[in-house]
Amino acid sequence: MKDLFKVNTRTIVATGLGAAIFTLLFMYVKVPSPIPETSFQTAYGVSALFATLFGPIAGALISFIGHALSDAIQYGSPWWSWVIASGVSGLIFGFAFNRTKVEEGEFKGKDILTFNVIQVIGNAIAWIVVAPLLDILIYQEPASLVFTQGVTAAIMNAISAGVIGTLLLVAYAATRTKKGSLSKK
Repeated sequence: MKDLFKVNTRTIVATGLGAAIFTLLFMYVKVPSPIPETSFQTAYGVSALFATLFGPIAGALISFIGHALSDAIQYGSPWWSWVIASGVSGLIFGFAFNRTKVEEGEFKGKDILTFNVIQVIGNAIAWIVVAPLLDILIYQEPASLVFTQGVTAAIMNAISAGVIGTLLLVAYAATRTKKGSLSKK
C-alpha cells in the first residue's frame, strides 16, 4: 500500500504524457450520445491504462489535468464538477496498480477481472455520485438532468475503460518479459 501513492520521476513524466494524450482524445476522439453534454470518451481507456501502470496519483492528475485543459481550450473555462469527477475516476482506476501482474507480462483472467471491477467502481463513484452532486452544489443544475447525465457517462466511460483499457493493458503486458522466462545457459 505504501508504494501505491509513491511519486517519482517516472510518475511525473507519465502524468505529463498521459495528460497530453487524454486532452487530445477528449477533444477529438469521442462519440456524442443522445443525452446533452455527454459523449463516449476514448480518453478514459487511456486514463485507465496509465493509472494501472503508474498508480492513483498519476491516474488522478492525468484525468483532472486532461479534462481541465480540454474544457478550457474548447469552451474557455473548465466545468469543474466534471473535471473533479474525472480526477476521482483516474484516482480509483489507479487502485489496479500493484493488483495486476501487467508489469510482469501477465494480464489475463483474474487480472482483467480485477482491473474491470476497479474501473467500474471508479466510474460509478465519479459519474453517479461525484459529478451530479457537484453539479447541484456548484452550478445549481436540476437533479433529474445531472443524474441522467451521470448514469449515461458512467456506463459509457466504463465501456471505454473496460474495452480500450483492457486491450491496451493486454497489448502492454505482451511487450513485457514474463517472470522466469529467461534462463541461464
